[in-house]
Amino acid sequence: MVKAIRVHETGGPEALQYEDVDLPAPGPGEAQIRQRAVGVNYLDVYYRTGAYKAAAMPFVPGNEGAGEIVALGAGVTGFKVGDRVAYAGTLGGYAEARNISANLIVPLPDSISYETAAAMMLKGLTAEYLLFHSYKVQPGDVILVHAAAGGVGLILCQWGRLLGATVIGTVGSEEKARLAREAGAHETILYRSEDFVARVREITGGELCHVVYDGVGKSTFPASLDCLRPFGTFVSFGSASGPIAAFDLGLLAQKGSLYATRPTLFTHLAVPGRLREMAGRLVDAVGSGKVRIAINARYKLEEAAAAHRALEGRETTGATVLLP
Repeated sequence: MVKAIRVHETGGPEALQYEDVDLPAPGPGEAQIRQRAVGVNYLDVYYRTGAYKAAAMPFVPGNEGAGEIVALGAGVTGFKVGDRVAYAGTLGGYAEARNISANLIVPLPDSISYETAAAMMLKGLTAEYLLFHSYKVQPGDVILVHAAAGGVGLILCQWGRLLGATVIGTVGSEEKARLAREAGAHETILYRSEDFVARVREITGGELCHVVYDGVGKSTFPASLDCLRPFGTFVSFGSASGPIAAFDLGLLAQKGSLYATRPTLFTHLAVPGRLREMAGRLVDAVGSGKVRIAINARYKLEEAAAAHRALEGRETTGATVLLP
């Protein structure tokens, strides 16, 4: 029996119930992890509200965490009890301990803390596929990052700059602008008081951007397309303000023969060997100190509802973790 957060009916933050849950022994191919920290993401809100459907009810939300292995199921190789590990994958994270497929866990070096690992896996792997797969950023590129002071945004600012790109970030306040600039953004735009399309034109001298990374959704579309130069790429990876409505593909032609894509981390993780490749690049970047993971809010596991209220209220910057 372990303590966990479960959702019995989708709804608001009050749907997150702190209760006792049975935890069986790990099955074949699984590892049981005693969790030291769990990441909180907007993805968790999508599942809690029913925007994304869980396979069964009730369910335990949460898709990233870190801790040590306390038991292994049959057939697991490459890991042993006591190993420090981190993961990004299936639901079940908001718990003191959990079982998870060993294919979804990666070794965690001593140079990276449990809290950092829990905060970096989903957001860091998302930043990795955005920068290296969805659009491969090259030196000299100009990139626009919406919500640049958010968990993924701060990583994109740092990593994008390291790759030699000019980074422009949109933010909602002066404080968030400061955080984005400290992370590596060359320019910031206060989207609540400034026309971000006009500012992008001004900043780039009318040249516009090679790629727009958008985790906001409804409120930044289709204006994001006007920030792209011909043959530019619009990458939608989230919808914090609501989903983007269906649109005529001809709009991409009108705006300059643009590319648009809506990738997900889980499609990448389904590719054999891709997790190790992506996580290796992320662990190297974070372990070396080149990319820093900003953890700006910590909550006890039983305070998950408060964490969700802060996240939905756009009160957070960087990463939020739950501590079981």
